[in-house]
Amino acid sequence: MAERARLFSAVIPPPGVVTALHRELRQAGHRRSPGLRWTTRARWHITLGFYGTDLIEQRAEWLRTRLAGLAAPVVRIEGAGSFRGVLWMGVRGRGLDEVAAAARPDGENRPYIAHLTLALARRGTWAQERRTQSVIERWRTSLAEVRSPEWAATEVVLMRSEPSREPGGAPLYSVVTRFALDAPG
Repeated sequence: MAERARLFSAVIPPPGVVTALHRELRQAGHRRSPGLRWTTRARWHITLGFYGTDLIEQRAEWLRTRLAGLAAPVVRIEGAGSFRGVLWMGVRGRGLDEVAAAARPDGENRPYIAHLTLALARRGTWAQERRTQSVIERWRTSLAEVRSPEWAATEVVLMRSEPSREPGGAPLYSVVTRFALDAPG
């Protein structure tokens, strides 16, 4: 029987970029931010497409076909942004939009905003969430000038997301399979 799982595709930053970004956050005292739940370095990724619950082998073959022949994008972490309840670092560079377009599910109409999620607001009352959004905005401003070195994202990963075993915990991510991209153009 075919296995189903909650799936998404992503690019994972290299260890040097992850270490440098973590150092920036640590120096800025990121753990002292009330109302925010910071993501761990092990969970940092740049989502390309979210597929929901899907057949693993079928989605892997679909993604393999869509990514075939695409050049590795050359990207960097640059600046910060936010959605409601989310603090993220921006991702800029050459070729990422093409890879993301290939990996996004058919029918996805929302604009693609390449980002790496750093923190999520803890759920609370409306007033608490409003205060937390102001904390997110302060972080967005303080991280606006952060910029990592460029790197070639030479692979896309298909990842599985499983619910946490702890109440209120973050989902558990694991790589299902990897797809190599061609040399940067």
